[in-house]
Amino acid sequence: MDIILSNMSEQPIYEQIYTQIKNSIISGEIKEGDMLPSIRALAKDLRISVITTKRAYDELERDGYIYTVAGKGCYVAKKNVELIREEHLKKIEEYIVEIQRLAKVCNLSRDDIIEMFNIIQEEE
Repeated sequence: MDIILSNMSEQPIYEQIYTQIKNSIISGEIKEGDMLPSIRALAKDLRISVITTKRAYDELERDGYIYTVAGKGCYVAKKNVELIREEHLKKIEEYIVEIQRLAKVCNLSRDDIIEMFNIIQEEE
């Protein structure tokens, strides 16, 4: 698992870790039952505070992506299909808001956007 941190990002480091691990779980790159690096090992590899790594893991556990076994480590939780669906719906909504914003700038109507969508869908 490769985690790339950016000091230039506006996103806090723990959120960068959270997002990258979450995306790896959702995409299937990290599978159910896989053990994650220990909090200390990941902090050492990334050269960051253990507290920062712990916060990312705590958020992942709170949101149901991982679970902790005392004395053994953190593991990828069973995929919750509804949770993954909600994540995708959230992304779709964000894209739609961006499309709407760009459409205003380009003076496109709702019908224009729907027509574009239909054309793209037909091409697939």
